[in-house]
Amino acid sequence: MDNSKKIQDDWVFGLDIGTRNIVGVVGYLDRGNFKVVAMAVKEHETRAMLDGQIHDIYKVGETIRDVKNQLEAQLDKELTDVCIAAAGRVLKTVNITKEFEFEEETRVLQEHIYSLNLLAVEEAHYQLNGGSNKAKFFCVGNTPIRYMLNDYDIKNLEGHKANKIGVELIATFLPEEVVDGLYEAVNFAGLQVASLTLEPIAAINIAIPEQFRLLNIALIDVGAGTSDICITKDGSIVSYGMIPFAGDEITEVIARKCLVDFNTAEVIKLSINNQNSSITYKDIMGLTQEVQVEELMQEAEPIIDRIAKEAAEKIIEINGGKSTSAVFIVGGGGKIFGYTEKVAEYLNLPKERVAVRGEEVLTTVDFMVEDFKKDSLYVTPIGICTNYYSQKNNFVFVTVNNQRLKLYDNNKLTVVDAVMQIGFPNEKLFPRRGKELNFTINNKSRLVRGLSGEGAVVKLNEKLTNLNAEINQNDIIEVLESTIGEPASCSIGQLEEHHSSIYFIVNNKKIICPRFAYVNGELKSEFYSIHENDIIQIENYYTVAQLFEFMDYDVSNVEVYVNNELANADTKVYENFSIRTTLVDEKFSQNYSELKDEEIYKDIANSKHISNNAINPTTEGAHNMHTSKTENTTNTANTSNNANTNNNANTNNTASTSAAKDITKTTSTANTTDIIIIINRQPVKLTGKKEYILVDLFQFYAFDLSSPKGNIVLKLNGAPGDYTGPIKDGDIVEIYWEK
Repeated sequence: MDNSKKIQDDWVFGLDIGTRNIVGVVGYLDRGNFKVVAMAVKEHETRAMLDGQIHDIYKVGETIRDVKNQLEAQLDKELTDVCIAAAGRVLKTVNITKEFEFEEETRVLQEHIYSLNLLAVEEAHYQLNGGSNKAKFFCVGNTPIRYMLNDYDIKNLEGHKANKIGVELIATFLPEEVVDGLYEAVNFAGLQVASLTLEPIAAINIAIPEQFRLLNIALIDVGAGTSDICITKDGSIVSYGMIPFAGDEITEVIARKCLVDFNTAEVIKLSINNQNSSITYKDIMGLTQEVQVEELMQEAEPIIDRIAKEAAEKIIEINGGKSTSAVFIVGGGGKIFGYTEKVAEYLNLPKERVAVRGEEVLTTVDFMVEDFKKDSLYVTPIGICTNYYSQKNNFVFVTVNNQRLKLYDNNKLTVVDAVMQIGFPNEKLFPRRGKELNFTINNKSRLVRGLSGEGAVVKLNEKLTNLNAEINQNDIIEVLESTIGEPASCSIGQLEEHHSSIYFIVNNKKIICPRFAYVNGELKSEFYSIHENDIIQIENYYTVAQLFEFMDYDVSNVEVYVNNELANADTKVYENFSIRTTLVDEKFSQNYSELKDEEIYKDIANSKHISNNAINPTTEGAHNMHTSKTENTTNTANTSNNANTNNNANTNNTASTSAAKDITKTTSTANTTDIIIIINRQPVKLTGKKEYILVDLFQFYAFDLSSPKGNIVLKLNGAPGDYTGPIKDGDIVEIYWEK
């Protein structure tokens, strides 16, 4: 007696609310076998359901109550809780591709993959709602079809280095109003929903055991109003689909052909598969008619062909663009003559790989009731019952930021599922960078990124947690959106280009100077804070006036020679240039130590990428500067005793001055312009043309091209040089062999 009471307590009531009829099953699980202790079937008196969708909630509710009453009469027990399933008709499936690009090459972690999938589901949800973030659908599952690493397909992203990752994903959604309709119809019948699953899941639980789900198999549950499709692969259910075409389409054709009501046409349809060659019936005029089965089949063939073709195309769509290895068919509509052969044809499968699954898949089901035999019609309702034991899927209620929310419970709900359902923006879950700073420096675009903010703060029942935390019935979730980091900032002094110094030789003394920075044409100090779209130029020269202002000397009334050429305040002075003045100042002598000729030469010769064959005018200028100093000292005395010395000095000075003039003096005539460019840190004068291109430098700079020593590298102002590109006064050129 006690054992009987315990068994009754374990009874599960499953209800398959179909388009044509409602099937109720009560049973229990015993040592792996499901024992059916009561069954009841009732057809809808009217077409209260169409294509799997409830149209008249209360008429459907009345039919549910009739089934419930039949079962209670068989069991002599009141039924209060019921397991139900939502038809595939209400499913919405979105195929979405989403990419994410890293700021720099990054090793992919599981968190990156999780975030990528989340972005894809969010995008699918957004598309499904027609561009609105309002939550109208429940996401009941998502399955990645393929991943991409730097635009190439890959099975597993984790552990790889990537600049960009992507996913193609199938997301499946359930409309909220459909769920509410099912709940209301069941409540009207005096029942409470104990579990809700999807009809294709319920069917597949019976038709395809877990040990077969490693294979890529499709299940088609052909009902009256819909054909629900489910696909397995790699051990699990990976996608769902539906087409709104099934048995009722054929019934309607027969009704028009035979001029009968829908119910009579349904009887005729069920008789087609019998061995009889003809069927007798009464039409709406009350006249007895006889129709040949072959004639009916010819009339129904286009519809059967259409249903099979639509089902095959949906299978290919949700299976990643390819056919499955086999197809199982359940449901009464799948028994129609020729249906399985058509499905096999459109999937390009052998006929034997598409089969109706009925009694053979119910080997673990024992019917302990009379007048019912094992049939594919009962696969789904029994699957609804067994699903209760394995998943107990239902809807749970949680509160997110004071908003009450209903979620489809797939036994693995997390905080992020709830947050997504209220339309919380994905970008506000993860740290956000402050505004970036864009500017140009030496004609190159530069971007400085803002600082990263803090991630969202997540609390579950007032305790700090993370987005992956599991949630349960009546949990209270609080999410504070992530913060935006500080906007990017940068000063002139923080620029790498500003860190380098520039030096000149003044009266045989080495003067080291910082480089000047011009912002939008105005000279700025190292403490200047760069603004958006600033144009910055770090110059590689000083003017004579700027040089002596930096040295804190007034040379307004003093002659200044640059590489032995008389200069003015605006004359440009490049690195390694020699400057000579008649300035005699004791403080100057104390502050700056005098260099010997060989020290000057060593400094210049150590410049980067100087070819052994290159002209070194700066060396000549440095030597001439020393000679000029001797000459000037001697000329000041101006006596005949040192005439020979002066003659020697003047001879040398004349030659070196001539060389310096050739290199440093910038002049222009009506048709030509002379410019000075810096090649491998040496000043080189280009003359004889009005405009110059980069290749012109080989006329004035000795670089041996006849004996290649690797690949030639040519840079203009730090960027790869174009031989035919223009050059201008002050440009910096690097040319060298790279092995």
